[in-house]
Amino acid sequence: MMRFQFQIEIGEQDGPSTMRGSFDMETGEKRVVCHLPKGRIRSVTATAPLQVAGDEKIFMNGYQTWTYCPEYTARSVLRPHGPLPKLAIDRFRLDRYGDYHFVDYPGRPGMLHGFSYCYFRVRDTYRLIASLDERPGYTIFRYDAARGELSVERDCAGVKCDGDFHAFDLFYAVGGEDEVFDAWFAAMGVRARTQEKLAGYSSWYNRYQNIDEKTILEDLSGCSELLERGDLFQIDDGWEPFVGDWLEPDAKKFPNGMKPVVDAIHEKGFEAGLWLAPFAGQEGSALLREHPDWFVRREGALWSDGCNWGGFYSLDIDNPDAVGYLERVFRRVFDEWGFDLVKLDFLYGAAPFGTENESRAGRMIRALELLRRLCGSGKILGCGVPVMPAFGLFEYCRVSCDVSLDWDDKPWMRLIHRERVSTRQAIGNSVFRRQLNGRAYLSDPDVFFLRDDNVRLSKKKKNMLAALDAVIGGVFLHSDDMSKYSEEAKRQYRALRHLRNAENVRVSTDGRWVLRCTIDGTPYEMPLDDLP
Repeated sequence: MMRFQFQIEIGEQDGPSTMRGSFDMETGEKRVVCHLPKGRIRSVTATAPLQVAGDEKIFMNGYQTWTYCPEYTARSVLRPHGPLPKLAIDRFRLDRYGDYHFVDYPGRPGMLHGFSYCYFRVRDTYRLIASLDERPGYTIFRYDAARGELSVERDCAGVKCDGDFHAFDLFYAVGGEDEVFDAWFAAMGVRARTQEKLAGYSSWYNRYQNIDEKTILEDLSGCSELLERGDLFQIDDGWEPFVGDWLEPDAKKFPNGMKPVVDAIHEKGFEAGLWLAPFAGQEGSALLREHPDWFVRREGALWSDGCNWGGFYSLDIDNPDAVGYLERVFRRVFDEWGFDLVKLDFLYGAAPFGTENESRAGRMIRALELLRRLCGSGKILGCGVPVMPAFGLFEYCRVSCDVSLDWDDKPWMRLIHRERVSTRQAIGNSVFRRQLNGRAYLSDPDVFFLRDDNVRLSKKKKNMLAALDAVIGGVFLHSDDMSKYSEEAKRQYRALRHLRNAENVRVSTDGRWVLRCTIDGTPYEMPLDDLP
């Protein structure tokens, strides 16, 4: 049991006021509802003493799916980025990809924070502390090792109040890994929308934006020998003229439109997937140029979500015309072009802020519910999205950053932020968020590589990435030109497909990370090297 002391600060017309209280957090659910006076919430915090053992590991879930979040110790330091000048951060909007513009990073050993859930682990015993509902505001957990104190915050500053308010909706469990996570999801009433695993191809991690009808059809032909009926063939970023302009493809790249390409994919027996960033509009797009009033503003200026594509901005989900545009986009993608699945990316941009009537998390959930409605029975693979708001809304969801064509990207890229491209960090997040797979959605650990050209991963690292993807996630995609596969690569691919039938999957943490499972009743294990 933990005893929390809480404090709610409220800005009222006659001045600020403070409400204080306490509650005991025993195993199971705890909902703290307070009757607040008319005003605006300034802060909601609770603290409890919590000591950790010397060998105890601490997991704090990162803000969005790309955010790197390994297990820490009481001596770990959590930093937003490397020693970069503010001029560089501002110029490239490096603080927009994660929680940096609204969460402080003390940068001291043992000062850790995370979103929606955290755990403290001694060998195989977990103490899980998690949110049951993020709509009133993200639940931000902080641990201060020096003080031996856990704090819980509601991210809801500025929201109007007048009556009952869910200050805290928490869940606590102690036990084995499956035991505590099964109990949490049962308490939330959340179930994955599907248990149907996904395999196939994505165009991104080889051709990137350099795609057109010819290259897509070439890769489709190359996949026809090894992919299986019902697999996914996904066209990633690069098909659109500009990010945000989704109603027609780039006429130079796809002169015949998207329908003939989708028909060709279906003729091979595959499902057709398409990449979009539905809440993003890049510099130079017709959407931004013709409808700047459809985008989120902060202090009178358009709010930029990052430097991709030369800079991009957030579509405002409270603008009826913007929502009408998205309705037209998804009707075209599903009903006219015939796609079966959409990969929806950079979704964090939908809710960089809350409003006086809605928390940041509430707005994010509402944006994802909008996407669910617009896609209907079409399948969604989410990416770049705050983790818990997507629970139960998407069939598939990324749990990591993008992999790179090498192990850990360039040295200077390691300075930028916790959401950077990195194969090492993608593998790490797939391991540390493995409990979400099959409970919140089927997890996408990102792609693997069997090709040799333009990939700078050692054979050992490629094998580790591919085997981990096959066993630990629900999505198994590659970006290779399979027509160039050697006979050895073909055999390896077929063996990896079979490895997806693994049972009794466990990640052992007895001094080193080891993936263990059984395949056809035979034990299988693989060391996971170079993880924290």
